[in-house]
Amino acid sequence: MNTAAAVENLMADWRKKGLSKADFIVKLASSCLGWPYIFGARGQYCTPSYRKQRSAAVGGAEGEVIAKKCQVCNGKKSSCDGCKWYPKGKTRSFDCRGFTYWCFNQLGIVINGAGATSQYNTKANWTEQGEIKNMPETVCCVFMKKGEKISHTGIYVGNGVVIHCSGEVKKGRITDKGWTHYAVPVGMSGAPVGKPTLKKGDAGQYVTLMQTKLIQRGYDVGKTGADGKFGANTENGLKAFQKDSGLPVTGVCDDATWDALESGKTPMYTVTVQHGSKSGAEGIIKTYGGSMKAEGE
Repeated sequence: MNTAAAVENLMADWRKKGLSKADFIVKLASSCLGWPYIFGARGQYCTPSYRKQRSAAVGGAEGEVIAKKCQVCNGKKSSCDGCKWYPKGKTRSFDCRGFTYWCFNQLGIVINGAGATSQYNTKANWTEQGEIKNMPETVCCVFMKKGEKISHTGIYVGNGVVIHCSGEVKKGRITDKGWTHYAVPVGMSGAPVGKPTLKKGDAGQYVTLMQTKLIQRGYDVGKTGADGKFGANTENGLKAFQKDSGLPVTGVCDDATWDALESGKTPMYTVTVQHGSKSGAEGIIKTYGGSMKAEGE
């Protein structure tokens, strides 16, 4: 289990690397696995004094549970050493809606609402909402909804996995009984899970994917085509696409650029090649796609 300090260091590193918002949330939620549940908590450190405070504020049987789960509050030990929620350093604590709130808030995305029900019902929090069966493959919040009440919430991180706080931060499956609805927070671009931010000098399968999508839309990425290498020609093609799409012309493929590349219609162009050979035309089609028609046909 990570300490809170370790996660702070991880987040600083992810920001330096320019991770996409989706990947940032996936990594952050995963790094919190095992951290404790405290009713009403939104990322406060799990300490005996905080547990005593929450126990008194909540009261009743639930308040007693908050204190009893602490080895200092229940009198079994005089310090946090040896506690499963103190892995040689403090961890943070959450309830279910506090976990979703805290994770997205690390990106400046605020999900307003005093509880899971008011979070879901606050339309200004979301770009889209709906039933699980219609959920896009993107990082978003998921809910257990019955009537007008929400009993639980968590974060969908892709590949059928939900990370949520119940007893402690844990993994589950979107197919687990109870998950009924989803909502995409305002500020998340809708970029599919797993698309990294790309810049000049990068290489690999995602560069190839980006180049292919640019080529399909009629943008030049250089003579070598979709070769998986982000060079000057690819940067120029990407900037042209960003300009035509009304995006900031940065030459960096970020969440918003991925979203534009993944959506929208692919422009169609007719090109006439004069005095060209059949093999030459076939080479063009192989690189850029399309069909060939000889003069007079």
